[in-house]
Amino acid sequence: MNFLNIIAGFFSGVAGAMGLGGGGVLVLYLTLIKDFDQIKSQGINLLFFIPCAVIAIIIHSKRKLIKWKKILPFIIGGVLGVTIGVFLINHLDTSLISKLFAGLLILMGLREFFVNDSKNNQDKTAK
Repeated sequence: MNFLNIIAGFFSGVAGAMGLGGGGVLVLYLTLIKDFDQIKSQGINLLFFIPCAVIAIIIHSKRKLIKWKKILPFIIGGVLGVTIGVFLINHLDTSLISKLFAGLLILMGLREFFVNDSKNNQDKTAK
């Protein structure tokens, strides 16, 4: 077992549990450092995510931080998205998937950098 793999998994799990996108970190590590193709990296990430998500849900639920009625539409949308995504992944070229994923990461980074989320900033200052 490679120590670097353990470190990458650990930090991806910590970031994911905090809601910081640990899956993106893991996929980038697997594709750039370990030279896995995009689909294999995303599959490993999904398998990695399941136990991390279950643990996070249990902890957050015990702390009464999850409003189940409010998240139901997101759960339904997520299940539909996964279903469509699995269908599409079998019909798209791996290089196109890599480019789409890279573009999504760039757009998300630019949004975080340039968009001023005043409601979120007010919540942070109120605490």
